[in-house]
Amino acid sequence: MKSRIIAGALALLGAAGIALAQPALAAAAPKQRIDLRVLVLDDGTTGIDTLRAQLDREGVPYDTIALGTDGRPAITPAYLADTVSGVRRARFQGVILPNEGAVAGAEATALADFEREFKIRQIDAYTWANPNVGQSTAWSGVLDGATMHVTAAGKAGGFGYLAGPVAVDDRDPAVLESYGYLGTPAPAAGATFTPLVTATPPGGGTSGSLMGVYAHDGREELAITLAANRYQTHAMELGHGLITWLTRGIHLGYARNWFSVHVDDVFLPDDRWDTVHNCTVGDDCNPQRQPAVQPYNTTIRMTKDDVNALVAWQKSRGVKLDMVFNGGGSVEAGAGDPLTAAFVKNKGQFRWINHTYEHPYLGCVQDFAVTPWRCATDAPGRTRWVSQADISAQIKQNVDWARGKGLTLDASELVTGEHSGLKSLPQMPNDNPNLAPALNANGVRYVASDASREQTARAVGNATTVPRFPLNIYYNVGSVAEEVDEYNWLYTRKADGGSGICENNSASTCIRPLGADGFARYIVPMESRIAYDHVVSGNPAPHYAHQSNLAEDRVLYPVLDAVLARYRATYTSATPVINPKFAESALQNRRQAAWSAASRSVEAYLLGGKVTINNRATGSLDVPLTMPNGSKFVTASVFGVEVTGAAFGDAYGGERSAWRSIGKGGQQLLRVS
Repeated sequence: MKSRIIAGALALLGAAGIALAQPALAAAAPKQRIDLRVLVLDDGTTGIDTLRAQLDREGVPYDTIALGTDGRPAITPAYLADTVSGVRRARFQGVILPNEGAVAGAEATALADFEREFKIRQIDAYTWANPNVGQSTAWSGVLDGATMHVTAAGKAGGFGYLAGPVAVDDRDPAVLESYGYLGTPAPAAGATFTPLVTATPPGGGTSGSLMGVYAHDGREELAITLAANRYQTHAMELGHGLITWLTRGIHLGYARNWFSVHVDDVFLPDDRWDTVHNCTVGDDCNPQRQPAVQPYNTTIRMTKDDVNALVAWQKSRGVKLDMVFNGGGSVEAGAGDPLTAAFVKNKGQFRWINHTYEHPYLGCVQDFAVTPWRCATDAPGRTRWVSQADISAQIKQNVDWARGKGLTLDASELVTGEHSGLKSLPQMPNDNPNLAPALNANGVRYVASDASREQTARAVGNATTVPRFPLNIYYNVGSVAEEVDEYNWLYTRKADGGSGICENNSASTCIRPLGADGFARYIVPMESRIAYDHVVSGNPAPHYAHQSNLAEDRVLYPVLDAVLARYRATYTSATPVINPKFAESALQNRRQAAWSAASRSVEAYLLGGKVTINNRATGSLDVPLTMPNGSKFVTASVFGVEVTGAAFGDAYGGERSAWRSIGKGGQQLLRVS
């Protein structure tokens, strides 16, 4: 009777369309548990640092052993594996070594036995094409500017998100940046070598492997024969593929490429760079000593034609820019302002962010009696601050103006003028103490900060900062000629007619003066490469420019087009650039920070084709997870038979991935495809 009841229950489940994992009829191999954590043997070299950076970007948990240090853990069978509830457990799902000879003797034996027993993969962060990794060297030398190609095996083995060739960085022709060894397969008897990424020398010649898998002795070892560091573009483009190969596409962590651009000062006019006196008219030019000599207006403001061009650009590129607006600029322009009319007519085409009503400085009261300016003080010498009431009025009045025009905005998002109110050296080592109460009173949860000053999000009252990357397309330029002139002023030596700032700033580099073609030849490639690197690094931080850059010569578009063109030539359509809203960038920052702090409180492992995640943290936690296509949620177990439900996560780059909120003591079960 009992068997008939069970059979009937299974029949009903099958009739309901619920997928069942049927018991295997044949004797199964002994089960093994694989913990979702990577082991990194760190010798301090750049190859290891590059891979650690990629693990950090994606949020993949890992343990490190600092090779060459006293008192480090010994790599023993007991360190690598044990038995839990009668099941053999691998404590790591992948191993990253500096090179194939990084450990020796008993430690090398323990590691090899571990990899064989559990089929754990290994990456050699940087080595040369030699017989110990199944290769011989076909060519070696500087590979700057060389073109790399992902092979069919590479696409199937983790690099399938890449559509086109990947260029080895060549940022400065005067500097040797990347040395490499092009290898040809030379495996030992019974072994194989499979190239995943190949290249040809810059001048042409023999193609060879730069990343390939040496399968030998029951193990798989990916040998990288290209030197790289964490900041190089090609290292970031290829990094996710290395992690996917190492973990077989099953790991804690989440990878996306983000690109959003804020356009500040919408409705306001921006001051103009004076190409004769090398200062900004209306800002730092002295009107008595340096009268403006421009043959046109000294301010730059978009027109209705610029709005129409923006709408067309967004539609053709499939990307939305965020309009960071000041309603006071519209009011000042008058009731019949054509710019306001054009924006309001197309208001649904844009995302809107509060930039305060009139763009005042919201930090300390500024004293311009000296250069550079300083914070004004009262009689006892205390700093005078812009009041909470004044800050609140600027926030609220802009929201009210926008709603009166029918603009849709999230009042919890704010970008203050010049990121003011937040600390900014040298004048303001601390935030305006009136800023946090004003943000709280107006329900602001996200406030922009300048990533060139602080790249880490932090709390300001109930709000969280969202770092933004500045684009070096300056706020005070509307023409190509102005951009080139100001760029030359900032980045050339005094002897070459520049300011000389680059000579005294360790974070800056001096260049030769740019000519009339300097915008297209140098500025666009340079600034688009910097922005592109932010995109492929997985950083969700927005970029920002100004409305002036969409006016006159519309100098912002060539930079944005270069970023998008390079991205879409490199990545498949299944790996689109993500265009997040401001609050979505903040959410990703918050998740990454919380996960980084609490990842050790999560137990995650693969056992019998099923991933189990247990939250041991003190509260609910968003957990990032990446799985192969076809993976599904496990929804129940009926009479010992597993019931699966919907597909897990979102499709991206040929995988499924998502953040999953798991409550304190909660569990998530997933069936691997």
